[in-house]
Amino acid sequence: MKKIIAIFLSATFAFALTACETTKGVGKDIQNAGEKLEQAVSK
Repeated sequence: MKKIIAIFLSATFAFALTACETTKGVGKDIQNAGEKLEQAVSK
């Protein structure tokens, strides 16, 4: 039983790390798109 719990916690931790990186990437993409839009409007 302890082995199953350890595997479950490890998998959950791995998915949480992946989700954080994905969220950071989306945030950077949105920020870059906003900067490009701002540059296009200011021309």
